[in-house]
Amino acid sequence: MSFKSLPKIELHHHLEGAAPPAFVRDMARAKGLDVSRIFDGKGAYQYRDFLQFLDVYEQATKPFKTPDDYALLTAIVLGEAAEAGVVYLESFLSPDFCGRRDVMAWRDYLQAMGEAAAAAEALGITLRGNVTAIRHFGPEAARETALCAAETAGDFVVGFGLAGDENAGHPADFAYAFDIAREAGLHLTAHAGEWGGAGSVRDALTHLRPARIGHGVQAIDDPELVRMLADTGVVLEVCPGSNVALGVSPSWARHPIARLRAAGVKVTVSTDDPPFFHTDMVREYDELGTAFGWTEADFAELNKVALEAAF
Repeated sequence: MSFKSLPKIELHHHLEGAAPPAFVRDMARAKGLDVSRIFDGKGAYQYRDFLQFLDVYEQATKPFKTPDDYALLTAIVLGEAAEAGVVYLESFLSPDFCGRRDVMAWRDYLQAMGEAAAAAEALGITLRGNVTAIRHFGPEAARETALCAAETAGDFVVGFGLAGDENAGHPADFAYAFDIAREAGLHLTAHAGEWGGAGSVRDALTHLRPARIGHGVQAIDDPELVRMLADTGVVLEVCPGSNVALGVSPSWARHPIARLRAAGVKVTVSTDDPPFFHTDMVREYDELGTAFGWTEADFAELNKVALEAAF
């Protein structure tokens, strides 16, 4: 069966990472940019591994240079998400790509995205933003990003997070940025346990104290950590399609989300960067339904967890 008509809540989603390849190509062509190397012969994004994926991701952001570009991107991305049944979406927004962390410029980009999001509510979808520091850009850039987040916290900007290469630096290096965001009243999330092992989840929880962990699936290798996650109610923003595409999990059927859920860990389902992984929320639900026999009742339960964990 297909779960297309089921209302869905998605908590782990990168705005630029949701840009359709054809849209990126058209924008690049209009601006005289050559980004052809990031596409394969069929026009899809191409990468060999996670580090090259990060490079391709950053190259795909280059055509988006103005607030108007981001307004158009937001409208297109929300239209596609709504088509897949998403009714509430939290997306990671990056001042690194929007005004190079200049607060005044960031406000202009944010206003454009917010206006596009308000218009998209007619489609039945609500967008909220989690301002996100990029780990491999370093702690100082993260501090500047946190200041952008703190200055614009409100009804639209509701959270702060950390994404990027988990092997760049240590979570403790970014604690000050998280303190800035926390003092501004923002909710907190951090990518961990995608590539850095179960220890990276522990380190993120210890030094950054987020309410949610982005990915977190490698926690499955540490039974004590799994028990701690279950006991404390920390929510994992799990992205199965992303994990399978990048090789974090060998297949949908062997993905640890079902074992984590059975152990009492609060898990949610998201797409991460949907066109990069040839997925959307319909495919995520369909594949999980096939792999684990999950029904509408299971997905209703997952959405209840997501609703309660929403920022």
